[in-house]
Amino acid sequence: MKQLISAPLAQRFAQLNARWHSHWRGSFGQRVWQAWLQELRNALPARVQSAVLPRQRERRLNWPLPDVLPDGNGERVVLLLPYAMVLAQPLNLPLAATRELRSVVGFELDKYTPFPREHMHFVTRVQSRGKTLARVLLVAIVRERLQAVLEHCHERGLHLHAIDCRGADGQPLGVDLLPDQHPRQGASRGHLSGYLAVSCVGLLLACMLMWLDVRTDRVAAMQAAVEQQREEVQALQKLRRELVNTQGAARYLAQRKSAQPSVSSVLLDLTGCLGADTWAEQLEISEDGGVSITGQSAKASALIARAQNCQTLSDAQFQGIIQPDEHTGKERFSLRAHLRSQPAAQLRKEPADAS
Repeated sequence: MKQLISAPLAQRFAQLNARWHSHWRGSFGQRVWQAWLQELRNALPARVQSAVLPRQRERRLNWPLPDVLPDGNGERVVLLLPYAMVLAQPLNLPLAATRELRSVVGFELDKYTPFPREHMHFVTRVQSRGKTLARVLLVAIVRERLQAVLEHCHERGLHLHAIDCRGADGQPLGVDLLPDQHPRQGASRGHLSGYLAVSCVGLLLACMLMWLDVRTDRVAAMQAAVEQQREEVQALQKLRRELVNTQGAARYLAQRKSAQPSVSSVLLDLTGCLGADTWAEQLEISEDGGVSITGQSAKASALIARAQNCQTLSDAQFQGIIQPDEHTGKERFSLRAHLRSQPAAQLRKEPADAS
């Protein structure tokens, strides 16, 4: 089961790898990359150059091969096929076709070659791009001829890095006709690809860590802002509760004060209900509605009965004992009562005669 699953993945990876090499070889990006590597190599010391970025030279051999092959000495071997052995044709294709160039050209390969499509091996290279059209170079070769070349090189012990071909002017076209499934020469390429892969993975991990760090800082800042807003809301709610309690207490005191009769009303009421033979020397009204009266009366014992006719007092009772006064001949008393909560209109009503 594992082999059945890995086989399509390997085939798909091989197709992607072939497409990548087809676009990469001879492209502007490859030339910039090689120039940058060359500048980097020149900036390093000689010992570091050979260890980190070894110089990779290419040796070009023309087909047919000479009788005596030169010693490669670790150089990459590029085989150059003659122009008559291949079919090189420039094409003008829509710019959108360059995204899937190999598929587009392979689908219409019969229009450009006298051989059936399944008998041809071809590569493409974008030479230039316009606003709407792209100039593409198509290089094709019969598979049997290419296979014969590969078998002959294998018999001679020659390991190829690439297969290019000459144009009509004798200059290399800058393509690679070596099939992707064929092993390529040069272990340094694998090392470079490994370095690039490790670098890409490292950069990806670094970007992920930086992104996570930024997200963590942003979440921490948001949490701090939310916590500050929560504290502000709690302080506002506390102030609101205190304000409500203060308003309630003030309203309650105002209601209690408005429900109690005024001092003038109490004095007017006492004048009518206690009688003309009684006068108050001291009158105290507390906040809780308690009334304390100290004075003299001709009939102090009758004051409790008279106080019941008072509209502003209730629960009247003596505080202490009644004592006679030698100077006035009257009785000194101390009376304690409570104010009644009554409308002010009833407090001004004429009291009944208590005599």
